[in-house]
Amino acid sequence: MNPAERPSALSPLSYRIFRRVWIASMSSNLGGLIQSVGAAWLMTSIAATADMVALVQASVTLPIMLLSLVAGAMADNLDRRTVMLGAQIFMFLVSIVLAVCAWLDLITPWLLLMFTFLIGCGTAFNAPAWQASVGDMVPRMELPGAVALNSMGYNIARSAGPALGGAIVAVAGVAMAFGLNAISYVPLIVVLFRWQPPPDPRILPRETLGAAMAAGARYVAMSPALRVVLLRSAVFCVGAGAVVALMPLIAKEQVAGGPIIYGLLLGAFGVGAVLGAMASARLREVLSTEAIVRWSCVGFAVATAVAGLSNSLTATIMAMLLGGAGWVLALSTFNVTVQMSTPRWVVGRSLSLYQMAAFGGLAAGSWLWGVVAAAGSVRTALLLAVGVVLTCALLGRWRPLAQAENIDLEPLHEWQEPDTVVSVESRTGPVVITIEYLIREEDILEFLAAMAERRRIRRRDGARNWRLLRDLGDRQIWVERYETATWLDYLRHNTRLTRDDAIVPERVRALHIGPEPPRVRRMIERQTSTLPMEHAPGGRELVELP
Repeated sequence: MNPAERPSALSPLSYRIFRRVWIASMSSNLGGLIQSVGAAWLMTSIAATADMVALVQASVTLPIMLLSLVAGAMADNLDRRTVMLGAQIFMFLVSIVLAVCAWLDLITPWLLLMFTFLIGCGTAFNAPAWQASVGDMVPRMELPGAVALNSMGYNIARSAGPALGGAIVAVAGVAMAFGLNAISYVPLIVVLFRWQPPPDPRILPRETLGAAMAAGARYVAMSPALRVVLLRSAVFCVGAGAVVALMPLIAKEQVAGGPIIYGLLLGAFGVGAVLGAMASARLREVLSTEAIVRWSCVGFAVATAVAGLSNSLTATIMAMLLGGAGWVLALSTFNVTVQMSTPRWVVGRSLSLYQMAAFGGLAAGSWLWGVVAAAGSVRTALLLAVGVVLTCALLGRWRPLAQAENIDLEPLHEWQEPDTVVSVESRTGPVVITIEYLIREEDILEFLAAMAERRRIRRRDGARNWRLLRDLGDRQIWVERYETATWLDYLRHNTRLTRDDAIVPERVRALHIGPEPPRVRRMIERQTSTLPMEHAPGGRELVELP
């Protein structure tokens, strides 16, 4: 691409629907951060132990780990606008009740954790639908910039929200902070009500929720690039959870401050994140995906070490600036890698599993470092967390992130449903497919290597019981065999092939030496007797679907 044609950091905002949702989301994020400051500081007043304070962060992130796969399946199979709207209205109602309870002085530590957990549930259902919608709002070349803008928008709110939240808590109390959070959901709810996305061009019926969740988990499990992202993001977030969860105690114990100082530290973290997001487009031009994550981990580790060793407010604020930049660069790069490595039909579920890994790591880290701080000190917890963050950087030597920008994940659109002589319906099955190849002896090793990749793609896209067979009477004949549960599953399996995947069957067909293309047989499994099973001689047969 010509440098003049490269998208800028702000170019995704030229797309109207993305711009409107992005601006409204900033309002919601601002309120959410004000609420977070209020909840964290309230917990230091009603339960002044490090583990309970850390559980505030854990209670927000735990639902994302528990519910994200369900939310991702809903984002891929239902109208994403409806999912986002339902999540926003739910969080709006919970926030109103929280504000009323705080105003009436009814909040206990565990009641506060329950409310923050419920708000986390709303976030868990909203996030996959919103992030999966980004790829529908902007072209693929704008996707990295749009993801970075999402992070920047959140962190613009982070740069102002915590300081504002600290001031509101100090002057007007936590009930006011909770009330402002409830009001902040209104702009996004209005934008979503007015948004009319284009009709879904879905050809096949929607999957059931259970089948969709299983398909998403299978896709990620059979995709090496996605497995690496999940591993690296989980390790990073376990270590980074120390700064995120213990920041109230960093403000209170390390620099001897109050809620305003806590807000300033969170604001500095947010400013650093905004600067990191603004620099991300330039960094992607000069550094690889892996290099960005590696240097982000190193920067965050340095910031964590300074926060643990320093009692100076100035030094700690500078550390939070560096930590915020490392935080947003690492997480936005993980997010972009997932979106660029995943076709649209499963992107919501892939993002949800990435979020489960990342926020599960953050929840585990929040709890872990809270326990360590309670048993030892905040300084001890932060210094131990440095080693975990650096481990994420070192993992890049063995498990580097994929450079996925040039992968073409558009559907192949070459496969058409075959006509059959035997009548079939969507639920007809099990379906057994065999494909017969003629392979020369000298091409066998290359053929086996290609078929190993074909096996991974078949299983990833829903095939079961994949087998490769060799004829004992003719050394050139090889048979690929696999199954799907129903005819509808067979149709879904074949429509999931992408242009990038097509390289593998092309390699296999090039090795086939027969005068005709490889012979494909489609069969359904049937009982060999119509008698009741206790009287039948037993056995099953395959009926070909010519």
